[in-house]
Amino acid sequence: MPGVPALPGRGEMPAGAGAPEPCAGGVELRVSCKHLLDRDTLNKSDPCVLLLMQSQGQWMEVDRSEVIKSNLNPVFAKIFMVDYYFEEVQKLRFEVYDSHGHAGVGTHDDDFLGGMECTVGQIVAQKRVTKPLFLKYGKFAGKSTITVISEEISGNNGYVELAFRAKKLDDKDLFSKSDPFLEIYRIDDDRSEQLVYRTEVVKNNLSPIWEPFKVSLNSLCSCEEKRKLRCVVWDYDSRGKHDFIGEFFTTFEEMQKAMGENKVQWDCMNPKYKIKKRNYKNSGVVVLLDLKIHRVYSFLDYIMGGCQIHFTVAIDFTASNGDPRNSCSLHYINPYQPNEYLKALVAVGEICQDYDSDKKFSALGFGARIPPKYEVSHDFAINFNPDNDECEGIQGVVESYQSCLPKIQLYGPTNVAPIISKVARVAADEERTKEASQYFILLILTDGVVTDMADTREAIVRASYLPMSIIIVGVGNADFTDMQILDGDDGILRSPKGEPVLRDIVQFVPFREFKNASPTALAKCVLAEVPKQVVEYYSYKAFPPPGQGDSPGGHLSPLCPSP
Repeated sequence: MPGVPALPGRGEMPAGAGAPEPCAGGVELRVSCKHLLDRDTLNKSDPCVLLLMQSQGQWMEVDRSEVIKSNLNPVFAKIFMVDYYFEEVQKLRFEVYDSHGHAGVGTHDDDFLGGMECTVGQIVAQKRVTKPLFLKYGKFAGKSTITVISEEISGNNGYVELAFRAKKLDDKDLFSKSDPFLEIYRIDDDRSEQLVYRTEVVKNNLSPIWEPFKVSLNSLCSCEEKRKLRCVVWDYDSRGKHDFIGEFFTTFEEMQKAMGENKVQWDCMNPKYKIKKRNYKNSGVVVLLDLKIHRVYSFLDYIMGGCQIHFTVAIDFTASNGDPRNSCSLHYINPYQPNEYLKALVAVGEICQDYDSDKKFSALGFGARIPPKYEVSHDFAINFNPDNDECEGIQGVVESYQSCLPKIQLYGPTNVAPIISKVARVAADEERTKEASQYFILLILTDGVVTDMADTREAIVRASYLPMSIIIVGVGNADFTDMQILDGDDGILRSPKGEPVLRDIVQFVPFREFKNASPTALAKCVLAEVPKQVVEYYSYKAFPPPGQGDSPGGHLSPLCPSP
């Protein structure tokens, strides 16, 4: 037996048990169709679905379903599994064929019944997508539709809080009482034992009460409630030669049932004593005092639960950008090549639009003189509607941007605190609902160093307590050294008074580093931290996804289904 190592802090979760989900997740897709075209003469079509994913501009087959004989309304048993990345546009194509069975599905021998394209993000955000099927050249395939339902593949997304005590343990010491501690081992499929948790030592006590502890469900039982657990009680010895008091075997399923039926104790048995002693009953009993299951929700849980991502773009119209009529200006509208502002806007906006059901985006400008009085404004609507700054889709934002350029006078300075505070006020209204229904992303596109740095730091610290993330893309070739201060990767951002941010919500990226890269590369970089930021905020506020509660106990299956 090894010595007893340092233990996690009392009541604290071990490292990794509550860590946020990585940005990538697994998604299961279930497919069904209705009113398929009947291509057979003597009976109905025999449909099969092919799933393709776009990679570097080419459609590659990912998987295919089974063939269902003679059915125009098939529900396929095949479950398609895809990896999900929030920061990417993952284009999918579903193709339905009437299989003739002579060769591989999708060959010239099979009749094409229709196809549908969408993104993984759309399916995840809506959970259920129903779209018409199209034949070649955009022609409807009659009344044919295809439905795709998504479900997250759950992983390590919960932990359990346990509290044990013992009664009347055997005394292993001559001049004092035993110093007991408890160990829990998970028995793996190869019959090896993995230590899950070791309690603290309670000195000189045959009826110890151990401190409550938390452990992830994955660590405790590999998310399988019937997996056997071995629990061992020892009498601590400072030289590491601990005396065995007894053991018992249980499962997490049994623990839950025991708590529900108030039969929460096990005989602590020493097998040697059981053989040698005729009247041996036990070496004490171990009692489960408390069991609480806590759900650790993932980004997918929130999105699939209905949480909307509200996207706001703020564009820098200061004079340092150059006269938009001049081809050297960062705001120059070239009919053949979008400028850097448009490239960044479209790259990020195309990702975010899949997660906002109404597809309306707030579009703001700062640092310009605006009509009718041509006074400088640092938070104006680029559609010049002060009552409604939203545009229809990303294309609507692009059109408003291009339309407003001839009507404004580029000026300055580069103040971004007013924009951050404006979006923060809306996010604060959302926070008061105490629901995980809307999260806000502010994309700031700027060509220069922030002028109101102190106010900006203060605004970011305030915003870090709200359902909000800030992405800053530096356009042009300015010195953006000061911008790195706002991005908390190199240290904790603080307000001028020294108050730290609650969480890192700012991501800064200089566009010049992606000038020769694809828009996808820029979007992946600037959006990579968003899923973690969403989970961190709602975990801090203890807000579950819409429609889900966080009960203290209950059955394991909905929390951590077996693979």
